[in-house]
Amino acid sequence: MKTTSYVFALAAFASVLFLSSCSNNDPAPVTLTSVTFKNLAADPPSGGYNPTNGQPIGVTKKYTFFSFKTGAIVANTDSATNKWDVGFNGTTIIVNGGQQRVGKGGAIVSTGIFDNLTVAPSDGYDMDSVINAKPVYAIPTGSGKGWYNYNAANNTITPIAGKFLIIRTGDERYAKMEIISYYKDAPETVSSAIADRYYTFRYVYQGDGTKNFK
Repeated sequence: MKTTSYVFALAAFASVLFLSSCSNNDPAPVTLTSVTFKNLAADPPSGGYNPTNGQPIGVTKKYTFFSFKTGAIVANTDSATNKWDVGFNGTTIIVNGGQQRVGKGGAIVSTGIFDNLTVAPSDGYDMDSVINAKPVYAIPTGSGKGWYNYNAANNTITPIAGKFLIIRTGDERYAKMEIISYYKDAPETVSSAIADRYYTFRYVYQGDGTKNFK
């Protein structure tokens, strides 16, 4: 009887020890969810647009830098650091990687359903560069070439349906980003009368060093 009781007690102790070990060494996986950032000002013109040539009046030509890690805008004074991942000026989006940048960031313009991408690609990321003294962006500019279409009839910018960006950040983490609107407060119907150069986008950031978004 004593031997049997001892065996049961030893088994119970081992079970408790195993469960304790699992709870300490195997934390529950973190579920990633998308975050929406509203009204990021990408150098909006303080004087509107020139009615003759359509050029913006009163712009600074400075980029607004954003960090996926912090989910916040990064000061322009930190432009030469690794604190930011993407920068916005008008319809141009830059990455913290390539020539003249300190980071190792890159980007892929992807076609598909944002929520269906569960693992970031291992390669295929373009970096910003300069060719023949002209900038060449990882995220192409121009209507239909990257993330947006331009409608010359009503002078509006709209995101291309089914396009989103996969970003390798400056410190080699991964994020995916879908631009929702280029206009202030993300109206459902846009027009040239609404203030533009205000990005609303959603993103998922993976900061643990893996490429998994789920």
